[in-house]
Amino acid sequence: MADQVRVTQPKEYYTKFLEKDVRPDDRELGEFRQTILNIGCVSTTEGSSLVKLGNTTVICGVKAEITQPGADGKKGFIVPNVELSPMCSPTFRAGPPGEQAQVLSKNMADLITDSQCVLLENLCICPGKLVWVLYIDMVCLDYDGNLMDACTLALMAALKNTSLPLVTVDEDSGEIKTDPTSHTSLSMSCCPVSTSFIIFDNSILLVDPTSEEESLSTGALTIITEGHNLCSIYKPGGTPLSDEQLNTCIERAFTRGKEATKLLEATFSSVKR
Repeated sequence: MADQVRVTQPKEYYTKFLEKDVRPDDRELGEFRQTILNIGCVSTTEGSSLVKLGNTTVICGVKAEITQPGADGKKGFIVPNVELSPMCSPTFRAGPPGEQAQVLSKNMADLITDSQCVLLENLCICPGKLVWVLYIDMVCLDYDGNLMDACTLALMAALKNTSLPLVTVDEDSGEIKTDPTSHTSLSMSCCPVSTSFIIFDNSILLVDPTSEEESLSTGALTIITEGHNLCSIYKPGGTPLSDEQLNTCIERAFTRGKEATKLLEATFSSVKR
């Protein structure tokens, strides 16, 4: 009977739970789902990671190629791409990237640019001649909401896991030599964390929404933090928030930032041991 109500009257079904400050999956309103992080899971890439946020699963791989620099001559390139296929959810269709995939890809590009987590100057091999271009593919294997946070964590972990082979250029012949036995870890200045919320029934805030919760939302909000710094707030329309609600979200975002940073540190620490 409960399952029938959930399908035919989803809003009413959720309201009965939220009135008691709990969600149907037994989480509190401000509680994240269990987060699992693995790194180095794709051997054919320069860096990789896999993130499970509840049932939402994203795998990320970084492939590095050598190319010529742009007009500045000293900056490399980073090209992120998010793939959402029917294999992860019937919500998505085969063919060219849909709107959600395009928006996420742009969000990842903006995140890298705005945070300067990887300085493009550090991707320069030989000024005016050669630079690295990093192709970052994020593939959703299982979709159950909150792709923004899952993709952000997967992106940061994969970049942090990336190492580039030593490349030299012979000054006389111009020959490019790559030493596959010598690698240098990609230099990162920071690891920003994304925390996403939805607004239910124009008033109730839920963090880390499932796909079902997203479908019932009247608004959404994403906050990017890095350490003690508030980097950005993304509010794509919908129900406006009061100052009190916004402050609550910011406070929760900083807490989530600490949690995600500890997870990153613990994961990389265990690999080094």
